[in-house]
Amino acid sequence: MTTELSKDAAPPGPATGSTPAQIKGRWRQLSLLGGTMVVDNTEASLVSSLFPLIRQSLGVSLGALGILTAASKIVGVFTGPFWVWAAQRWSRKSVLVVATGLWGVWGIAAGFSQNFTQLLILYTILAAGYAAANPIITEIIGDLFGSSSRGRAVGVLYGSISLVSAVIGPLQGQLAGVDEGWRWGLWGIGAFNLLLGLALLVWFRDPGRGAAEEQLADLDQATREAHSKLTWAQAFSLLKIRSLVILIVSRLLSGHLLVVTFGVVFLVDVHGFSTQKASLVSLPFGVGYFLGTLLGGAAADWASRRSPRFGPVAVLQAAQLAFAVFAFFGSQFHYDSILVYGVFFALLGTSQGINPSVNRPMVMAITPPELRGAAFALYVSVAESIAWAGYSLGAGFLAEAVGLRAVFLWVLVVLMLVNGLFLTLLYRPYATDTARVQRELDARRRAALTEPR
Repeated sequence: MTTELSKDAAPPGPATGSTPAQIKGRWRQLSLLGGTMVVDNTEASLVSSLFPLIRQSLGVSLGALGILTAASKIVGVFTGPFWVWAAQRWSRKSVLVVATGLWGVWGIAAGFSQNFTQLLILYTILAAGYAAANPIITEIIGDLFGSSSRGRAVGVLYGSISLVSAVIGPLQGQLAGVDEGWRWGLWGIGAFNLLLGLALLVWFRDPGRGAAEEQLADLDQATREAHSKLTWAQAFSLLKIRSLVILIVSRLLSGHLLVVTFGVVFLVDVHGFSTQKASLVSLPFGVGYFLGTLLGGAAADWASRRSPRFGPVAVLQAAQLAFAVFAFFGSQFHYDSILVYGVFFALLGTSQGINPSVNRPMVMAITPPELRGAAFALYVSVAESIAWAGYSLGAGFLAEAVGLRAVFLWVLVVLMLVNGLFLTLLYRPYATDTARVQRELDARRRAALTEPR
């Protein structure tokens, strides 16, 4: 798959035409794409924050929250890669319009559920479409922004999503005061989805694969996408990239995913706060996450300049260890005021928010443009979904046996310490893998410029 060049080969000159910085409207396109991910994020937080209402309305136990979350993530293991394949077969725009836009009809239908079985089926179908957003949109970011600005772009995207979700979170909590308020939440999300699909259809412009690579930016789209056809051999070759394998295993160890699903329920069941009051921590968590994404992007760029070989890895590792410390003091002690928990949730959000603005650009750096969609399908749709489903399902049932406090100790504290230490293995292969991708892009440019016209 990779064309090797000798270490002393002279690299081709930089692109002189349309450089990554000259891609028109890239921030406008990013904001449009961000809307689709806001919907996905809001849908997940709605079910978790209003689950006490769902539990009362449909007569289910705490384990049902784990089942709902697990089902929505497990289905993404299968549909995420399918949507990436469909985007290769047809177009990324058409897949996003259908899967993250028009798919909102299933959210409206879920709001009419009369029992838990109906809710589970319709909510899972809804999640099957949303699974397209993360891998495809993250791939597109790599084509809108060059390597020097991807961290900032990813940070702004995920930070903005979290900030909007933080504002929506308390509003969702107020639905607890409305009769069958969780239904209104699902209907609202579904309707917004439909409008978003129409907006994507009218205004989104796909830049094409490889558009932001310095070596390829001034080449025509046909030349840039000459390698874009994804084969099974190429997809399986991703598992030969050591850095990606380590990042995937680290994602499987990411216990911090649990705080989004069970955070509000934890405050209700363990510390006795009302649903409306407990849901208020969504705001500081979201603000913290927003600041974390900006901090992560800036820290990753700074660390990369100071130490390209070790910088991004060190930032990612520090974020995991910091989360474990904050989770210990924020979950294993009782505080009478919700404001104290708000502070700890802000710190948890900050340390968790650092992750996407560091790990997404890292995945982009170690994979060529045509494999990034498949890489993110593997990293997010498969690994993250399995982790999220496993922790949510396990925590739901374990909490009934040993309590949520013990579950939070082992998953949010102990496991995250293990994750942080595990990332030590990433230091050596990361620099090697990023250098290999740059040699591959240099070789493609050299071949494109020497081919007879």
